[in-house]
Amino acid sequence: ARMCAHAALAKLGLTPVPILRGERNAPVWPAGVVGSITHCAGYRAAVVAHSRDLTAIGIDAEPNEPLPAGVLDAVALPRELPQLARLPQRVCWDRVLFCAKEAVFKVWYPLTARNLGFEEAHVEIAPTGRFHATLLTRHPNLPPVLAGRYLHNSSHVVTAITLAAA
Repeated sequence: ARMCAHAALAKLGLTPVPILRGERNAPVWPAGVVGSITHCAGYRAAVVAHSRDLTAIGIDAEPNEPLPAGVLDAVALPRELPQLARLPQRVCWDRVLFCAKEAVFKVWYPLTARNLGFEEAHVEIAPTGRFHATLLTRHPNLPPVLAGRYLHNSSHVVTAITLAAA
C-alpha cells in the first residue's frame, strides 16, 4: 500500500518521500497533501490530493464476503440492520457497512486527532453505489453528514469519501 502511495504522490508531481506511520498507524503525508491507504488480502490502494483541493480522503477495501461471526453486532447500529436485509443480494452488505465506517474514520481522524467508534456514525447505503454517513458525534472540522461511494466485484468491496476544501 505504501508503494501505491509513492506512485500516487508521483502522479501529483511530487517527489516521493517516506510515508511514515503516525498515531494509530495513520500515514503521515507530506505538507500540502491529504490521502488515505487501504489494504486487504488481494488488494492494495492509496489515494492522494493536494490539500487545496480536498480537506480529507478516506478509502477502505475488504473482501466481498460476510463478516466473521459477531463483528456485525459490534459494527452496526440496530437501526442500520433492516436496510441490509432490504438491499439486493449480489454483495455482502455487512462488509459494505463495515468498509463505509472505516472510510468515515479515515476522514474523521486526521481532522480531529480523536478516535471515532462504529456507534458514532449512522450509515445509510443505497443500491446505487452511494452511501451517507451521519456523524452522531459532531466536530467543528466536519460536516454532520459525509457522502461516499462504493464499488464491488466478486472479490472485493471498496468505499471512498472525499471532503472538499472550503
